[in-house]
Amino acid sequence: MTAFPDLPFAPWQDTCATLHMVCQIVGKYRLAHTPWQIHSWHATLYPTARGLTTGLIPDPQVPTTVTIDIATGAVRVEALGGAMAEVPLRPMSIAGFFEAFARALKTVGATPRLHGAPNEVVDPVPFAQDAAERPLDLEAVRRYHRALVAITAVYEVFRAGFLGKSSPVHLFWGSFDLAVTRFSGAPAPKHPGGIPALPDAVTHEAYSHAVTSTGFWPGGNGADEAMFYAYAYPTPDGFSDGPIAPAEARWDAALGEFLLPYAAVARADDPAATLLAFMDHAFVAAARRAGWDEALDAPFGKPRVVRPLDWRRARG
Repeated sequence: MTAFPDLPFAPWQDTCATLHMVCQIVGKYRLAHTPWQIHSWHATLYPTARGLTTGLIPDPQVPTTVTIDIATGAVRVEALGGAMAEVPLRPMSIAGFFEAFARALKTVGATPRLHGAPNEVVDPVPFAQDAAERPLDLEAVRRYHRALVAITAVYEVFRAGFLGKSSPVHLFWGSFDLAVTRFSGAPAPKHPGGIPALPDAVTHEAYSHAVTSTGFWPGGNGADEAMFYAYAYPTPDGFSDGPIAPAEARWDAALGEFLLPYAAVARADDPAATLLAFMDHAFVAAARRAGWDEALDAPFGKPRVVRPLDWRRARG
């Protein structure tokens, strides 16, 4: 299992904000050319061994893949047929990156069409107008990437423990969180919306059905440190009572979520087991109170081991 690196937020907070905007611009290119999938799953990015990727984008001019290659420090655009262009990841303005990314897309024959302002941030500044020089500490970004890789491995184990509908493990570039979500199949009441710089119609569709979700923020979003979260929508009565584990986990009434500091996982004797315990406890606390079908809750999968048809998972 990949080690969980130290990831204090304050030293790289400004770099994190720069990376967030880079991910928004890259993600918006995917969004502009990919058919709408349930719950905005067509818009996300995915961790890889090198960084983050869009996967294959059906650009009408030429199919492309965009990789935020943290290993080499570049955003790479690759097109069917072998054409490739790169934009260096370095201290820069967002306007400068936006222009360079559009130029890279044109270089490979792709269509540089995307929405020109960030989502899910307060008082968003259009990318082309964000001319202030931004820092980008590539070593800090690499630590963040190593954390994403370690977390993704645990999330994939958790995802394998559910037989119902569940999301991929993916990074939402709007709220800048790595997440995995389970669905009960039951319709949910219309979400109130009101998320900054995000159309309510998007939020309504994202929460069209009852969910439990867990994810990871590098910092921000109501937390001044790297943090795991777990929530349910709609929130069942008594959810905040748990029980929750490990001991460092807590209920945040303002956010309406359970929170677990990343540092508590990173310094644990068994980080993967600690994170799994947090996710599993939060899921059980929500699912039992909301009356989810217990038959959907399965043993965690293992490599090359076929799940037996007669499994039953005992709960304490």
